[in-house]
Amino acid sequence: MDALGEPPARVHPVIHMGNYLKWARKNWRGLTPGEQLAEGAAGWALGAGLAAGVGLAASRLPWYAQGALLKPLLARQALFDAVAEVGAALERDDLPEARRLLSWHLVSRDTSNLSAAEVAGAAIESLAENLSDSVVAPLLAYRVGGLPLAAAYRLTNTADAMWGYRTAELEWAGKVAARADDLLNLAPARLTALCALAASGGQGWRVWARDRRNTTSPNAGHPMSAFAGALGVRLDKRGPDGQALYVLNAGGREPQAADLKRARRLAGRTVAFACFALMWQTLP
Repeated sequence: MDALGEPPARVHPVIHMGNYLKWARKNWRGLTPGEQLAEGAAGWALGAGLAAGVGLAASRLPWYAQGALLKPLLARQALFDAVAEVGAALERDDLPEARRLLSWHLVSRDTSNLSAAEVAGAAIESLAENLSDSVVAPLLAYRVGGLPLAAAYRLTNTADAMWGYRTAELEWAGKVAARADDLLNLAPARLTALCALAASGGQGWRVWARDRRNTTSPNAGHPMSAFAGALGVRLDKRGPDGQALYVLNAGGREPQAADLKRARRLAGRTVAFACFALMWQTLP
């Protein structure tokens, strides 16, 4: 389905979701935590309801038309391309460009002081986490609830990406969307980790079993620790004070540019295993 490309921006469903979320944010007026929480919850609920309603209307279409509509709700090719761009910059020893591309495409944190190994590690972490959020999760949502649930999931995940920050403005307003995203990603994160372990022939399962709870997120540690173990690399993240926020596969080696190609191949196999796991009951 990647060969079909992306639809134009004027009809791309995720762009419309983003525009709605920007509009909702501009119209927030709450001053107290309670008012902000209520506004954010209402904005998320309305958006998720509208997305599900559009998905419900489209669910009457033939299967191939539904597949064409599901495709823009995934972000596989964009994710793989972004990781490839970071890897290419690292391979030509252009660390400033690798940092810029990492910040532009994959992470929201400051990348200006990251080493080459930290840039490579952050790209692998983002690939693993977003493989769950942006590929496996919408596929699982579609398998469980068709286009309505897949569309509602994508709206929720986009809301978390845009609102889910612990800043003065968003701490309370984005809380419901962030919690809903955590809930909806419980199963996909674990499915992604298991598929990554299967795709690697079981390598790294000890790392996953030991380190999957090391992150503050209830979900991100699952696919990231599975990738760390399967690739044999150490993945960690430093806070602004330089202290480690988490470490995955502490005994692994530092990631290198070449590991991004290995990570993309592992991600491709992981998607294949996930698709089989989700579709096997429908096979003749």
